[in-house]
Parts: sequence; C-alpha cells; structure tokens
Amino acid sequence: MTTIQFAKGHGTHNDFVLIPDVDGQVDLTPAQVAFLCDRRGGIGGDGLIRIVRSAASGEPAVADGPEWFMDYRNADGSAAEMCGNGTRVFAKYLVDHDLADGPEFEIATRAGSKRINLVPNGYRTDLGEWRLSRLDEAQERGMDSVVQVVGAAEPLPALSVDLGNPHTVIALPPSVDLDGLDLTHPPKVDPEPPHGTNVEFVRAHAPGHISMRVHERGVGETQSCGTGAAAAAIATWWWGGQPVDHLNWNVDLPGGRLGVHLLLHRVALSGPAQIVATGEVTLPE
Repeated sequence: MTTIQFAKGHGTHNDFVLIPDVDGQVDLTPAQVAFLCDRRGGIGGDGLIRIVRSAASGEPAVADGPEWFMDYRNADGSAAEMCGNGTRVFAKYLVDHDLADGPEFEIATRAGSKRINLVPNGYRTDLGEWRLSRLDEAQERGMDSVVQVVGAAEPLPALSVDLGNPHTVIALPPSVDLDGLDLTHPPKVDPEPPHGTNVEFVRAHAPGHISMRVHERGVGETQSCGTGAAAAAIATWWWGGQPVDHLNWNVDLPGGRLGVHLLLHRVALSGPAQIVATGEVTLPE
C-alpha cells in the first residue's frame, strides 16, 4: 500500500484534492483519482490537482514552459484541460509553500500557460483567449445548440464557448426558475460535443451582474466553476451586443461570487482561494 501527502482546498466552494508531487514520482490511476475525490470513501473533491514541476510532469507539451504544471483531473479520474477556480487554489498552495512568489507568475496547464496575479480578494488568473465554438451559426441565429434539462418544459437555446475547455451557456427565460432546475442528471446537449461539455444556466440581473448554476462534465453540479463563470459572462455580454462599458462582471454562484474581466478577446477570473486541510492518505492498489 502506498501512502502519499495531500492537501484540501477550495475556491468559492469548488473543492479539490491537491497532491504535491514536485519531482513527478506519483503516478495516479483514474481509479485512484476517483477514490481520492469520493466524498464518502475518500477525501472528497470536485477534482484533483497534482502539483508537479513541468519538466517532471510526463507531459511533453509543457516540459519547456513555466516551472509548475497543474495536472488537473475530473472527479471521475479523467484528465481535463484546466480548471479556473483550480488555478487559484494551485497558486495559493505554491505561494504558501514558497514555490512561487508574487505579485505575478505563470503556471502551465493542458490549455496553455496561465498568468496569475495576487489581488486584494485573492488571485486573478488570465484565462487567455476565448472564442465562440461555432461562430457563423451563432451570428446567424444567436445560438448554436439546444439543451434539455429537468425543470424546463422545452429545450433551451444555448451558445457554445471555448476557453480551452468546452462550455454551453443558457440564458434562462423568465418562465424557468434557476433554483428549480434538477442538475442531478446531466443536461442533454444537441448537438452533443465530442468530448462533453460543462453546462451553465444563467439568470441576468443587471448589466455586469448574473447568477448561475453549472453541471460540470465528469463531475455533476458543483458549487462553483471558474471557467464556467467566465463563459457565462462572455455569452451574456455577447448576447447583449458586446458593450465596451460592461467589461467587468460579478457572477454569483452557490459557492460565492467571482469576478470576470473581459479583455475583448481575452478573459480573466478573480476570486478567493483557501487551503483547509493537509494530511496523509493510503491509496488503494
């Protein structure tokens, strides 16, 4: 049996198991990741982050990039491109353990390098460029897909946003209650993205202010999703005519408030990050 070190952290209650593996010695199987993320049999988390030097990560695409690689896994054990809230928790761990210092530094992810800045309310991550996945269809119809979810009588029009990971955003009509949606089952997206998608349900309150819930692929509903908040703000801003005076957004999620900062073709995310526990755990074989 193998015993390893772990930490537990969260960003607006989007929580993660962190595995320090600075020299790339821990080779976690998908089943072991799923065990660690299990809330009854393991530690519990929406995902897992392995903290490893890029050169020792086993990921050739990041070997020559920033020193530290955020190896992010979904709770079901599958590898994912990145996680917006996870970048802040990852950064918090690096700073707390003197592995990085501010006021800014870069980290490597499967979705490219991300710049982190220390800000008064925690950390701000430049998530990089965004794009509409099917721009021509979106411009023609204002949507590019439909989503069926329990709690809505009819399929809802949606917009696909690519932030290095896939998102499908729905602006809820007044007849559909955000809190009344049943997200215990995955929403059905048509056309179905080949690698799955995160699905965001949005209620607009005022210019620059929305609330949302999210169903994350490979996880289920989470209390917060950083890239999902960014995608929701981008879609709402795009639907509203892309006003240049509404580039900073407050996004309220069940786990708290995040800041989304639109830079026309780039987007940044800001919010808190906490490390709440450390310890040792024995992995199943």
